Amino acid sequence: STNITNSNSANQAASIGYFVDPKKGEINELKLALKNFNVEKDNRKKREVIKKVIAYMTLGIDISRLFTDMIMAIETKDIVIKKMVYFYLCSYAHKEPELAIMCINTLRRDCDNDDPMVRGLALRSLCGLRLESILEYIQLPLQKALGDISPYVRKTGVMGILKIYYLSPSLIDTNGYIPQLYRMLQDVDSQVVTNAIYVLNEICLSTGGIEITQATVLHLLNRISEFSEWGLT
Repeated sequence: STNITNSNSANQAASIGYFVDPKKGEINELKLALKNFNVEKDNRKKREVIKKVIAYMTLGIDISRLFTDMIMAIETKDIVIKKMVYFYLCSYAHKEPELAIMCINTLRRDCDNDDPMVRGLALRSLCGLRLESILEYIQLPLQKALGDISPYVRKTGVMGILKIYYLSPSLIDTNGYIPQLYRMLQDVDSQVVTNAIYVLNEICLSTGGIEITQATVLHLLNRISEFSEWGLT
């Protein structure tokens, strides 16, 4: 009878949700791993831990509890780790706006990194935080990016203008971005030009879209062989 009683008790406990969600335990383990000194100093181990964090996120599991730990993980020279952490921050910043401000300085610093890939990724993440409260911190890195020596950074900067437009349309006129986008139609890189056309069309949609002059048409036609199939559509 004792076995029957124990069995009944177990069934009752399960039916009222007594058992803890195993995912919570695993998330706690990830939190501890991110704080682990050995993991912090070993990029391979750190990558594996952060990969698990991203895997949970893509499965729709709420891992916002790891936000502060992931902010700390951004301080690395490993580009793969940076990409994953940036992705996480952009996904959760709107849920933790006060905490997101903590990573602004790091992102702005990365916008001045020697590696154009890091500069571009940092700017894309900064513009992708979807927080109106940080827009003032984006303006300077964005202006720098639009004149960057790297086409990758410039085209990222152009798309950054569109992200700002979605958050605060008034800033587009205030900061003179539309004339700047028209000037970028003359950029030496075809992808930058393609992005500029797309962004101008989006921003000017309510007034009929991008204004194309005869000179601009001739300029683009002379360069038509440079554009990808996507850029021509």
